[in-house]
Amino acid sequence: MSSFKEIGNSTWGPAGLALLTAALLWTGWPVHPAPLALLLLVAWVPYLRMEQVLVQRGSSGWKVFRYTYLTLVLWNLFVTYWVSYSTVGGGVTAVVLNSLLMCLPTMAFYHTKRLAGPVLGYISLPIYWIAFEQLHLHWDFTWPWLTLGNGFAQANQLIQWYEYTGFLGGSLWVWVVNLLIFKALFGLGAKSETTVATMPWRRWLGPVLATVLPIGLSFLIGETYQEKGKQVEVLVIQPNVDPFQEKFEGTANFISYDEQLTRLIQLTEKQLTPQTRLVLWPETALDEPYWEQNFETYPKVQRVRQFLGMHPGVELITGVTSVVAYPSKETASETARFRDDLGYYDFFNTAVHFPSAIGKAEFYHKSRLVPGVEGVPNWVKAATIDLGGTAGGLGSQKERTVYRMAAADSTLRVAPVICYESVYGDFVNQYIKNGATLIGIITNDGWWSDSPGHNQHLQYATLRAIETRRDIARSANTGISAFIDQKGRIRSQTGWWVQTGRRYTVQLNEELTFYVRHGELLGPGMQVLAVLLLIGTLIMGLNRRFAGQPAATEPVARPA
Repeated sequence: MSSFKEIGNSTWGPAGLALLTAALLWTGWPVHPAPLALLLLVAWVPYLRMEQVLVQRGSSGWKVFRYTYLTLVLWNLFVTYWVSYSTVGGGVTAVVLNSLLMCLPTMAFYHTKRLAGPVLGYISLPIYWIAFEQLHLHWDFTWPWLTLGNGFAQANQLIQWYEYTGFLGGSLWVWVVNLLIFKALFGLGAKSETTVATMPWRRWLGPVLATVLPIGLSFLIGETYQEKGKQVEVLVIQPNVDPFQEKFEGTANFISYDEQLTRLIQLTEKQLTPQTRLVLWPETALDEPYWEQNFETYPKVQRVRQFLGMHPGVELITGVTSVVAYPSKETASETARFRDDLGYYDFFNTAVHFPSAIGKAEFYHKSRLVPGVEGVPNWVKAATIDLGGTAGGLGSQKERTVYRMAAADSTLRVAPVICYESVYGDFVNQYIKNGATLIGIITNDGWWSDSPGHNQHLQYATLRAIETRRDIARSANTGISAFIDQKGRIRSQTGWWVQTGRRYTVQLNEELTFYVRHGELLGPGMQVLAVLLLIGTLIMGLNRRFAGQPAATEPVARPA
C-alpha cells in the first residue's frame, strides 16, 4: 500500500500509475504464461488510485480524462500493436479511437462518483464498463478484442463457469476483485487512508473470497464435467499461402489459383484416412470470385467434385469469395453494387459446404464483418483494420447457417464460423441454438505476421468451446490450425507458417449450456442499469445545481 501512496502523491505519480495499469493488463493478457492472467485481478487498482488522488487534489475533469486516456492508449498499444502489421492506418486507428471509446465508461464513472458519491460511483464502474462492452459487440465499429473477459483465454482452467455467464462474466469478475482490493488498500471515501490504517484484517476477506471462490468453482466444474457426444474424425488443412506475397492476384509472388487448389488437395490426400468424415479448408481458400448462380460451372469447383468423388463419405467445408446477382434494384441488398454490364450484385466472404461429390453446394455468408475492410461505410475506409478476408464493402446474412452432414447419421452438424466471427460469444451461440454440434472455424491469420495477434485469435476460440461445450476444428491459412475440446483445451495444433494438415477425433455434444439456452444476460442487464444510473446521476446533479449544493466528492487534499 505504501508504494501506491508514494507513487500516487508524487509529481509524476498519475503518469506512473497509468503506465502501471497498462503494463499489468498487458502482462496478464494472452499470450503470456497462463498464471499471469491473475494479474488482471489487480491491474486496475493503480488506475483507481490515480483517479482518487487526482480528485482529492481538486484536479479538473479534463485532467482526469487526460490520464485516463493515457492509461487506455498504452493498454491498447501494448496488446494490439500488431494490427499495424497489416495496415499502419488501421493499427493507429484501432489504438487511438478504441482508447477514446473506452473513456466513455470510465468518465461516466468519474462523473457519477462526483455527483452521487463514492459508494454509488464505484458500484457504477463495472456497470458502465460491461454496458460499453456489450455495445461494442453490436455496432458498426465493433472491436471487442480487449473485452476484459478475453484476458483469461489462456487460463481457461480458471473460468469454466463461462458456460453460465459467457465471457462478460470474466469482465465482471475483473472489476469486482479490483474494486474490493482497492477498497481494502485505500477505502472509498475522503478519510480513506486513516480508515484503512485502523481497519482489521477482515477488510481482506471480501477480495480473497471474490478471487478464490470463482477459481474453486471453475476447478470443480472442470473436474466434474465429462466430455460427451459421438466421435468423428475431422481433418483441417493449413496451406500456408502468404497473403501479402502469394495468395492474391497482383502480389509479387502470386501463386496461381489452380496451384493453390492443387496444394490444398495434395495436403488433404496426405492426411486422409478411411475414418475421415469432414475436411476444413481455410477462409478464402478459393479466392477467385465465384458467381453462386453458376457455381458448378467453374473448372476448380469441378476439380473439387472430382477429388471428393475419389473419397466417398468425405465432406468438405471451404472458404471462397462468392458473388450473388440480384434481378432488380428492388431485390438488391443495402450493400449491393451496380455495374451497367452486371446489374446489381454483392460480394461475400463465404463458407461453402460440399456434402459429397454430387450433393448440392450450400453457402453461408460471413455475417459479423471486420470493421473498415468488410463492413463500414465508405467515408471511413481510409482508416481500416485489416483482419483478413476480402477488401471492400461486403454483403452479409442475418441468420446463422448450420451445415448438416450426411456422415455420422446427421449427428455431425457444423457451425461455419469465419475468422473474426469467432471473437463473439453471443454470435456463436446462435449456431448452437440452430443445432450445431461442432464449431468449424476457417480463418486467414497471416496478415499479422508472427505476432501475438494470431495467437490471441486462437486462444479466444477456447472461450467459445467453454461457453457452448462444443469441440472446435480450426483451419487457418498460415497458422495456427488446431482442435479444441469442450473444456477449452487445445488438444492438437500445427506450427506457425508451415504447410500441413492435422487430424483429430472430435466429440459431437448435443446438450445446451445455460449460456446457450438463455443467451447473453449480463451485457443487456448492465445496459439497463447503466441507463438508469445515468438518468439518476443527471437528476442528482441538476438538483444540487439548483439547490446550490456542492458535488458529493472527496474533500480536496491540496490543489493540483
